[in-house]
Amino acid sequence: MKKYIILILMLMLILKLDAIACEACKKQQPGGFGGTTHGAGPDSNWDYVIVFVMVVITLYVLVATIKCFIKPGEKNEEHIKRMILNDLKP
Repeated sequence: MKKYIILILMLMLILKLDAIACEACKKQQPGGFGGTTHGAGPDSNWDYVIVFVMVVITLYVLVATIKCFIKPGEKNEEHIKRMILNDLKP
């Protein structure tokens, strides 16, 4: 188990080092993004809009998923999940 934890930590470190930008990439990126990733930064304001919309959609899906896990709306006693839950009771 200890080997797996060390392996995972090493992989995380390697992946983190790849994400840090090199000197050439730092110069190509705008102020707020300098040194965070490789490649050129956003080309226009549309890039910011697209990323913002994707973040909003992702957060909405995350909140909706957590809400469904915490408080599911199925109250019907004949719902298929009741068959599974009733079988698990001692």
